[in-house]
Amino acid sequence: MAGHAQYQNEIYLRGLADEVPPFTTDATRLEAVAEAVMEPGPFGYVAGGAGSGDTVRANRAAFERWRIVPRMLTGATTRDLSTTVLGTAMPAPVLLAPVGVQGIVHPEGELAVARAAAALDVPIVLSTASSYPLEDVAAVGGPRWFQLYWPNEPEVCASLLRRAKDAGYTALVVTLDTWTLAWRPRDLDQAYLPFLRACGVANAFTDPAFRAGLEKSPEEDQAMAILRWVSLFTGTDKRWDQLPFLREHWDGPIVLKGIQHPDDARRAADEGMDGIIVSNHGGRQVDGALAALDALPAIAAAVGDRLEILFDSGIRTGADVIKALALGAKAVLLGRPYIYALALAGEQGVRHTLRSLLADLDLTLALSGHQTPATLTPNTLHRT
Repeated sequence: MAGHAQYQNEIYLRGLADEVPPFTTDATRLEAVAEAVMEPGPFGYVAGGAGSGDTVRANRAAFERWRIVPRMLTGATTRDLSTTVLGTAMPAPVLLAPVGVQGIVHPEGELAVARAAAALDVPIVLSTASSYPLEDVAAVGGPRWFQLYWPNEPEVCASLLRRAKDAGYTALVVTLDTWTLAWRPRDLDQAYLPFLRACGVANAFTDPAFRAGLEKSPEEDQAMAILRWVSLFTGTDKRWDQLPFLREHWDGPIVLKGIQHPDDARRAADEGMDGIIVSNHGGRQVDGALAALDALPAIAAAVGDRLEILFDSGIRTGADVIKALALGAKAVLLGRPYIYALALAGEQGVRHTLRSLLADLDLTLALSGHQTPATLTPNTLHRT
């Protein structure tokens, strides 16, 4: 056994010396395990969704409606999971989704995640709401994209994009669905919003254009800096006719995150975007929304030949990855599981969860009769 699946052998062999993994290899159990060790505020912020949590549950239920149909005698002994997406080579069609304020779950936050990902050559998508400046995370190395929460001041937006480009981030992911926060009872019941505690504002507080709009530096008057952050990063929905501004200030690939309707996907292609991420923000923004996986097939049919389609919201297992790829995604983004792993064991935990997912993906791909993700199609699946 070679490739990512080798992690399975490593675990069994270490068992001969009475060594077991740092925590479960089953990503569907990580939430419960993490809840036992995390503080209520940070845990609720990570695990919670909009409203009743209906969309969070719908995301997982959508995967259960699709079943993999294994094929036999296909020579799948050797596999190649590697791919290239928007110029970024990766060992498997998996990236780490942008998740902000990682410092609330572990002191090293994004730095620990970046180190774990870089060791495996898995790309990260760094959030604007990082706990550490984007330059510090870039210094870790490894493939990296930058996620933009689009500021309401053009000067601040241009400055962030310039910094990201200078720091070697190769693609821009623009999140469209979180221009204001949804009604999130788990956070509201605890009156917990990390940004008001100066968590997740490192990129703004270190940005020269942001600081230029302050009478006193964030170090001198943190409260006023936080208020300026709130006014810049929330409360204003952007428009399609503003996309050229991004192209003026970013010469690499641009990906729109949060697409859930085929017409929006077509518009993204018409506007010259390079990719989209079919996503409902992990169920965190619209209660009762369409499951992201249910949105994927129609979007793939509409624009699959015009731009790169990526997927997130609900990915937990190797089988989930296969289902999303079969339904039209070029790659997927993993979110909450690696954050729970970060809370449980820092860099080592993230690496363990990533290796577990990649091994699960490798083995499930092989046992379903495929040598490469490129051969996955809707015919790989059966809908119940």
